[in-house]
Formats: sequence, C-alpha cells, structure tokens
Amino acid sequence: MAESDASATATAEPLAPSEKSSSEASTTAPPPAEKRETKRWADEEDDPPEEPEKNDDAPAPSTSKPEVNLAELKITENKFLDDPEDSNISAVTDGDTPYTSASSFEDLKLSPEVLKGLYVEMQFKKPSKIQAITLPMILTPPYKDLIAQAHNGSGKTTCFVLGMLSRVDPNLKAPQALCICPTRELAIQNIEVLQKMGKYTGITAECAVPTDRTSSTSMQSRPPVSAQIVIGTPGTIKRLMSTKKLGVSKVKVLVFDEADHMLAEDGFKDDSLRIMKDIERFSSHCQVLLFSATFNEKVTNFVSKVIKGGGNQLFVKKEELSLEAVKQYKVYCPDELAKIDVIKTKIFELGEKLGQRIIFVRTKNSARMLHQQLVQDGYAVTTIQGALNAEDRDRIVKEFKDGLTQVLISTDLLARGFDQQQVNCVVNYDLPIKYREGPRTRDPPEPDYEVYLHRIGRAGRFGRKGAVFNLIYDDWDELTMSKIEQYFNNPVTEVQNTEEAFEGALKAAGLL
Repeated sequence: MAESDASATATAEPLAPSEKSSSEASTTAPPPAEKRETKRWADEEDDPPEEPEKNDDAPAPSTSKPEVNLAELKITENKFLDDPEDSNISAVTDGDTPYTSASSFEDLKLSPEVLKGLYVEMQFKKPSKIQAITLPMILTPPYKDLIAQAHNGSGKTTCFVLGMLSRVDPNLKAPQALCICPTRELAIQNIEVLQKMGKYTGITAECAVPTDRTSSTSMQSRPPVSAQIVIGTPGTIKRLMSTKKLGVSKVKVLVFDEADHMLAEDGFKDDSLRIMKDIERFSSHCQVLLFSATFNEKVTNFVSKVIKGGGNQLFVKKEELSLEAVKQYKVYCPDELAKIDVIKTKIFELGEKLGQRIIFVRTKNSARMLHQQLVQDGYAVTTIQGALNAEDRDRIVKEFKDGLTQVLISTDLLARGFDQQQVNCVVNYDLPIKYREGPRTRDPPEPDYEVYLHRIGRAGRFGRKGAVFNLIYDDWDELTMSKIEQYFNNPVTEVQNTEEAFEGALKAAGLL
C-alpha cells in the first residue's frame, strides 16, 4: 500500500475567515494519477473512481478463530439506563464475568494520573451512559474482547482511550496498545484526545499516518517505534510492522475505531485481519476492542467469527440510532443550479447566525466544482478531499477546528468520527449511496445508510442541537431519501426553498 495520503494532490487558496470574500479565488487540481487499489476513507483517497477495480490479490480472511454460538451468550438488560435515548441499549456478555456499571470514574479504579487528566484536562464529571457500560467490560480481568456500537457523540473515544491508558506499563518502553483508524484526520484527532487525557501519566504516544515525504528508504532508516501507544492508519501501521519497525510482542490492547468500515469488504478488511493475525502470533492474549456508531448485519456476522470466544457485545437498534437532538429536513430543488443557490442564499446568508457548517458531497469532482462555484461568487469556503496532500489536509482541518473558517466542503473523508462541537448544521449536497462495482446500470442506487448516519452525527455532538438539510433534485435523490426514511423509521420533514421556511426550520431545531 502506498504510504502517501493520495495518489494526486491539489492546492487550495487560503481563504479569509469571514462569510463573504471580496476577492475571487479558485482551486484547481491536476488529474489524479493511476491508482493501484480502491479504498474509501483510505490512506490513498476518500472515494473510488467511477468504475472501481476489484483487488483479486487480497489475502484470504483468517479462519483460525472459532465461530461464535450466539445462543450461548448471556444477555443482560441494563436497567439503570434512565434516559429515553439510551433505554434501548443492551449488553451481551460472554461467560460469567460480573460487570457492574460505573457511576463515577473512581468506580473504575483508574490511576490517580489518569483521573487527574479526566477531571483537569478533559473537565469530565462522570461517565456517560455508554462509558458506564463499556468501561467495566474493558477494564475488568480477564480483559475480554468487546464489540461496541453507540450513538455518534456518546463518548466512544473516551472508552477506548481509557482502555489503552489503563493497560500500559509506563516503565516498559515498547508498544503496548495500538489503535487503527480509517483516516489520518481521525488518527490525529484520537491521539490529541489521548495526549490530553494522559497528560499526567508519562505514557508516550506516536501517530503513524501517511505523509507526503515518507518513502521506503526513510522507513528503513527510521528508529524502531518505542512509543507505548501507537495510533495510525492501517497502511502505515502494516508497513511499520512488515519492516520490523513496530514490534507487537508486548501489545495488550488492539483498537479498531470505526470498526465496521475497518472490517468491511469495501474498506480495510484485509489489512485489519493481517494486523490482527500478526499480533495474535506474538501476543495471544491481546484484547481486541471494536468501536463504531454503525454495524450492518454482514459486518456484525463477520465480526462475531473473528473475535475470540465471542467477547462482550453492545448494540443499538438501527431505528434508535438517528440522533434525537438533530432535526432532519429535505429540500426539493428543480436542478443542480438550484442546489448551489440554496447553499448561497440559505446556508451562507442565514447561516451567519449559526455556528460552523459542513457540506458533504459524494466525490472529489463534486467537491472541486462546488468550491469553485462558491469562491467565484465571493463566498469564503474551504474544501477537503482525498486528492489534497497531507499538509493541506492537516492545515484545512486545523483552520476549521480553530474557528478560522466557518463552512467546510468535504467528501466522506470527514463523515466518520470527526468531532467539532461548534458544528450545528450539516448539508447533504449529495446523498450518500453505496458504490457498485462493474459496469453502470440503470437500476436505482442503494443508499449508504451507515454513512448517512455518520454524516448527520457531525452535528449535535454530545446531545447538542443541530440541523441537517438534504438537497434533492431528481427522482433518484427522492427514492434514496425515501429509503433512508424507511430504514430508520424516521420521516424527514420537507422544507420549502424560502427564507421564511428555512428560518422556521432552524428555529424548530433550536438554532435561532
């Protein structure tokens, strides 16, 4: 796998932080070079070409782990969950290990240094509901594997970061915990959380993500990884392991963030299984933690086969995953030009009263087109997609997180896990659909339900108010939206394309 983030690069003009720019600018990119593999949210790119190539050389999945008999698992309903949005969560525990929910972080017997990080740096007061359930499962011997699904913004990152910090021996200067993420942006975000939470522990961490300057020569000449916790993307982690720069004999915890994508056929399944298998060869008692807001049935069935003995499981019904605090709307547009007009006159003009906004598009080409259209008309907007080089991607994310820019166009590169609490409005310029291999057909596309849920989860983080506007302009869009509504059993309110209607929608969402 190539070590760089993208096979092609693009440059973006720096933009002023104001909502309107008096000068015009444009962003252009050379045509992408030929790619060896197709990955989504990948080290190389965030969306595949029009006709993806199938990789026939991928290693066969490991079959060394026993298949789980789910009928033998003990199901425990968590009666202490008193919030309506969490009352549907149930834990499936493997064996007779007793778990008691944690009402405080002290109940978890964390070290004083970790507790200080939680209270002083993170300013936490008590565990969230998902943390109260999962942390005892993670931290209680014999440290069984865990598959955990929970709402976006419910505190999943804290769960696995605490799991890693709590298992590391600060006196052993060797990798003891690994966290694999689908994108460099998510890996960087996670290591920032870990460094903040573990500030007083003395535990060292390294971020292993693709860089534009890294080559096979520099990989060979670099010193071996001595950091106790390593967070990175699968291609970079696998390469460090294959060049013997990342030893895994001491690894106690292996985390897969956005695990459904990490183990999906169109994601990083082969890389993830290879990493898991190599670690198991040297560290048979390594605890595997799988976290995501979504797990489709196919991935869930597969995960249950690769996890040792079944492990512990926590799932949420798909009908209950749609965020209650986020109001979802659909806006019918007669053509694509009308969609752009909605962005200009509603999302920008009315949006001046709001916080930050993310506009999701389906492809890199759509991102470039929309960016150019808006900038040419004087609107200040930044854009991130997989063809940008690593430095530009990092700069754009930092500017957005620092509040220097207010509107960000993104492919699904930032759909998963990206946490910016000031984002309270998401626009689906393109609805997410599943990519199909082979020749194009006239059959209607299938919605990507998991991606839709992740996208809307960028607004309304940790129960905050938020609004999502889905722009619909043809029959396929209408059919896709209808399927999404049926899947989540959640009708989406139509909003007329008028200033009064949008103001009413934003008021109903609690944003005005």
